[in-house]
Amino acid sequence: MKKRIISVIAIVALVAMSGCQSTAEGQVEHAVAEEEETQNESSIENQEGQESEGTESEEEAVDEHSTAELEDSQQSNVDYSYEVNPENFTVEPLTEEAESQVALLTFDDAPDGNAVEMAEILKEHDAPAIFFVNGMYLESEEGKEKLKKIHEMGYEIGNHTYTHPTLTDISEEQQREEIVKVNDLVEEITGERPRFFRAPHGLNTDYTKRVAEEEDMVLMNWTYGYDWEPEYQEPGALADIMVNTAYLNDGANLLMHDREWTKEALDGIITGLREKGYTLVDPDLIYSPNKGGQAE
Repeated sequence: MKKRIISVIAIVALVAMSGCQSTAEGQVEHAVAEEEETQNESSIENQEGQESEGTESEEEAVDEHSTAELEDSQQSNVDYSYEVNPENFTVEPLTEEAESQVALLTFDDAPDGNAVEMAEILKEHDAPAIFFVNGMYLESEEGKEKLKKIHEMGYEIGNHTYTHPTLTDISEEQQREEIVKVNDLVEEITGERPRFFRAPHGLNTDYTKRVAEEEDMVLMNWTYGYDWEPEYQEPGALADIMVNTAYLNDGANLLMHDREWTKEALDGIITGLREKGYTLVDPDLIYSPNKGGQAE
């Protein structure tokens, strides 16, 4: 009987121990499962956090890129006040606020023997102008330095072909070379390509017009000029006719050249135009597609 009781007790104990072991194993398994779930949740949270950070970084990069593009666009989007009339080459206002009684000073065949001194005289009078250059004058180091000085004084540089040919007399290939070669050379020297093109003798062809358009240049002839005529190759006579000619009207586009008598007449021309109420228009305010601005 005692042996039977002991056996029963042993069996009960074994069952109890087995139950405890089973419970402990269950608790361990449950704890392991919870730990694994916690780790998985943490991993997911970390992954989501990294993805969020990555998205934020990408958004910041996009924002920075967009801001840079906007700034570039704002810098290139120049506000113009005038444009060149392609029919008569006068300078015309684009806005109601822009003055209409203006005159534009331009000088061809630069930089030969007088252009730098002419620019200095203009600078003394705070008078803006365009210097239309020939590439043949830029081949020497002296010519390059002259152009640099004129440009650094703030004057617009225009294209007047390389060798000053009559464009209607040469091939299309030569016409292109005469124009593009000057633009390349001017850019090499000044860092800027010309925005305006003036054909020698004012003679363009359909092809030179197309090349100028491809180069984002505005064609510019003139409304009057006299300094190549013998009777006006004297400073007093030239100053008088440039100021008192019947061709002086709103938006007049004055043609002059790199000549000694023109240089000596400049003071009288500038003073006389201003006394008549004319503002000397700044070429920076004249529309061209080159700088990215838009005519209104």
